[in-house]
Amino acid sequence: MSLVNEWNDLLKNQTDDTFEDFWKEYSDAEMRIYDDILANNKVNFTGRFAALAEMYKVRPVIFCGFLDGIQDSLQDGALDMDAVDEDTEIDFTIDFAKLFTNMLKADARHLYSLKAWENIYTEDERKELIKQYKRSKTIVKPKKIGRNDPCPCGSGKKYKYCCGRNAS
Repeated sequence: MSLVNEWNDLLKNQTDDTFEDFWKEYSDAEMRIYDDILANNKVNFTGRFAALAEMYKVRPVIFCGFLDGIQDSLQDGALDMDAVDEDTEIDFTIDFAKLFTNMLKADARHLYSLKAWENIYTEDERKELIKQYKRSKTIVKPKKIGRNDPCPCGSGKKYKYCCGRNAS
């Protein structure tokens, strides 16, 4: 079974008894890895899969889950997770702006508020990224045309006697 299939099975087969321990193991590993990446400003992430998992002191299946989760934050596109095994050479470049935004999207406060982000972005830059993210989610509805307003077509007539006559 491939590592990504093992990861997906692990996710699907959580029970009430295993759920809390599993997520604690995963989130602790994820925070350790991100802390190292951010603290050392590691834009390029390279190495043999098994060696990287061992370096971060995580089970290979958990490290595979981390790699699966960081896919949308890579500059060069996603890794072929189906082809990843313990001997695979990992080589990708992280786009920190995408990573920060994806952490915001996932509502992962524990990740986007890591102190190590200070090595990448100033507080003002992080606030600006948050503002841009919130702005991208804001929906602006166009002003509704009232029936007695001038018609937007420019005819000079009231909307109700012009384009609004056939609107329902």
